[in-house]
Amino acid sequence: MQIYVVREGDSIDKIAAAFGASAEEIAYDNQIAAPYPLAVGQALLIPGGGNTGQKRKVRVNGYAYPYIQGQVLSETLPYLTNLSVFSYGFTTDGNLVPPQTDDNWMIHEAWSQGTVPVLVLTPFDQTGMFNNYLISEITHNMTAQQQLIDQMFLVMEEKGFAGIDLDFEYILPQDRVAYADFVANVRSQAAPKGYFVSVALAPKTSADQRGLLYEGKDYRLLGAAADSVLLMTYEWGYTYGPPMAVAPINKVREVVEYAVTEIPTEKIDLGIPNYGYDWTLPFVQGNSRARSIGNVEAVRIAIENDARIEFDQIAMSPFFRYERDGMQHEVWFEDVRSMREKFRLITEYGLRGMGYWQIMRLFRANWLLLDDTFDIIK
Repeated sequence: MQIYVVREGDSIDKIAAAFGASAEEIAYDNQIAAPYPLAVGQALLIPGGGNTGQKRKVRVNGYAYPYIQGQVLSETLPYLTNLSVFSYGFTTDGNLVPPQTDDNWMIHEAWSQGTVPVLVLTPFDQTGMFNNYLISEITHNMTAQQQLIDQMFLVMEEKGFAGIDLDFEYILPQDRVAYADFVANVRSQAAPKGYFVSVALAPKTSADQRGLLYEGKDYRLLGAAADSVLLMTYEWGYTYGPPMAVAPINKVREVVEYAVTEIPTEKIDLGIPNYGYDWTLPFVQGNSRARSIGNVEAVRIAIENDARIEFDQIAMSPFFRYERDGMQHEVWFEDVRSMREKFRLITEYGLRGMGYWQIMRLFRANWLLLDDTFDIIK
């Protein structure tokens, strides 16, 4: 498959004729609705004969909330090795807290399409925020810890989960070793039952990196404790930060370069964002708040506002600016060009695969490009 960047005067019919492709297929693959408007600078995935060469095998994980639209889940599952259900919580005494929305339907749908469902465990408090007090309690109180592990296994057997993903964030520095021991304990009890254990890692670039996101995550210890890890290589551009790429490839590369010095490459999954942000300008630290948008939605915003999409050659990410209701906006998102750069990084470093945060919005061109690039393990 090829990638084409829209120029002035292009139409979907002209592009289709130039490539000897079907205009209808281009529109479908790129989720372009009639009457098929295009934005200058928009990257289109052009269907071809398919990659007939030998493709590298990778594992692909996608996170989803139980309220995902059924059609989005059904269309995405063929491209996933694992489906991580977000999320289960717990109390200080080790009682498992299920999602507020029933997840049985998506577990059943995953298995029906040959995708393995995974239970995601997070230390959320009642406000839905990560709580490091919960982490301290569960990592140091062995009675509560065993209670939590036992309850997880009961739910996993009852519902049909085949793995556990531990997504603990803002771990206190003094809990660094205790958390790694907790992961190792979960894995030691999960393995005899045939369950695997993965752990999410904040995007560090050195062992002594400062900050609450990083100090409690020991790459070497956690890499040894878990079956696999997910590098959360996104959120450089985020809700409360200044406008920039969500996952600039230069920054992502720095994390990978450090990770492979601490963790075997065959255990590492690269985190990939399936979203972008729309900021209003001027950005004011502590006051501005970006709006999360889908990648297809971003292109639609550009079209509606006659904005030209640019491509940053350092971040290898698309962006554009527009004005609406007297307000200036800046948008950064992902397209097939930025995804291709992430796929190349996975291949370059021989990583295990990738994990998408998250799959709630359909980005069809990404999945088609992924399938054309890799052999997805099912």
